[in-house]
Amino acid sequence: MIVKAGYSLGDHAINIQLAATSLFYLFFLTEIAGLRPSLAGLVLLVGRAVDAFTDPAMGKLSDATRWRAGRRRPYFLIGALPFGITFALLWTTLPLESDITRFAAYSLIYIANTVSSTLLAVPYMALLPEMALSYQERTSANTIRQVGVVLALMLVAVAVRPAVEWFGGGAQGWARIGLVMGVWIAIPWLVVHRVSFERPDFQRPAESSLVQGFRDLARHRAYLWLGGLYIASRIALDIVGAVLIFWFTYWIGRPGDFSIALGLMLSMVVLAMPMWLWLSRWIDKRNLFVAGAAWWISVQFGLFLMGPDDPRWLVFTLIGLAGIGYGVTDMIPWSMLGDVIDADEAHSGERREGMYAGVFTFLRKLGGATGVAAAGFVLEASGFVSGADQEATALWAIRILGTCVPIFFLVIASLLALRYPLTRARHAEVVNGLEKLRSG
Repeated sequence: MIVKAGYSLGDHAINIQLAATSLFYLFFLTEIAGLRPSLAGLVLLVGRAVDAFTDPAMGKLSDATRWRAGRRRPYFLIGALPFGITFALLWTTLPLESDITRFAAYSLIYIANTVSSTLLAVPYMALLPEMALSYQERTSANTIRQVGVVLALMLVAVAVRPAVEWFGGGAQGWARIGLVMGVWIAIPWLVVHRVSFERPDFQRPAESSLVQGFRDLARHRAYLWLGGLYIASRIALDIVGAVLIFWFTYWIGRPGDFSIALGLMLSMVVLAMPMWLWLSRWIDKRNLFVAGAAWWISVQFGLFLMGPDDPRWLVFTLIGLAGIGYGVTDMIPWSMLGDVIDADEAHSGERREGMYAGVFTFLRKLGGATGVAAAGFVLEASGFVSGADQEATALWAIRILGTCVPIFFLVIASLLALRYPLTRARHAEVVNGLEKLRSG
């Protein structure tokens, strides 16, 4: 349990970065830095486009690493400082005149931050299937890891806006809180390095090339279904994260309720985790994902019907109930990834956790950035004007983006999950074959 808790600090750090950029960066770039919504959304999309190359390449690099200290763990020490410094720079207001110049500058900083994040996140996620080997143990490890994720989201959602005001508000407040969070997300990697381990029998470097790895991945049926459901669910998760602050500010008309509501939702994520872990003992992971998505979809329909005249307690209740499904749709795909990697080893004879985790991490970032960038374009096209009373078209855009669009992508993710072939029984067969293979 201590190892799992210490290891979860890595995801805590990664998700502070992801949550802050998902929840507030579009808002920061438009309201504080003065970028148009379309250019602000493009900043995130450009950074994620670079990840199309760096995430899989980092996965392949860690698979092929031959250091005495290990294939994955040394990168935790290498990437920690650049990760913290570039994150702090994201929240500084640049004294540049034109929109295009500011867009280019923020894009470069954001690219630097995503690359340093990749240096940490891909080896980190590749190491988990090696540390936890069984079908159920991976669900347990990912459940505890999810607690670290949720604590990061709660910290960002509840504390960032008040801390910005406490530090003086405006550009000064954002710059100072960015510096504090930069330190906060760099330190945990020392703990992660200390508690993590690599198995000696897994240290043989993968011999296949990056191109061959992509070919094998593209032919891996279980991974294709898993990747599809994950990218669809990530788009839903990140659109909700990016638009919720606009939903409370402009549609509901109570911007102060945003932090409270998000705190309630994330609290419910933590409280529901033991229930999902208990259910996972008897229910296959794909069915557990569908159950969580169906719960969240039903709550999103309720939120679509909410308006500025509805009582606060009802809005808070629905937001809290959304957390029950929100957590499992984020956690279960990562638990499924380790099983897919086992199936790949049974076919190829190689442990390519880095390659698979690299592409999966890229899908995580691409899904979120695509959703947030599209939301930025839709807001601008609807006539949204920062800080002003919004026209009816802009209010409808905010309302639909925050409720109906996530429903659409959750339905897609659920349909793909039902086609996922690697059940508990099938994975047991794979593990038995691997045991025979490893024993010669």
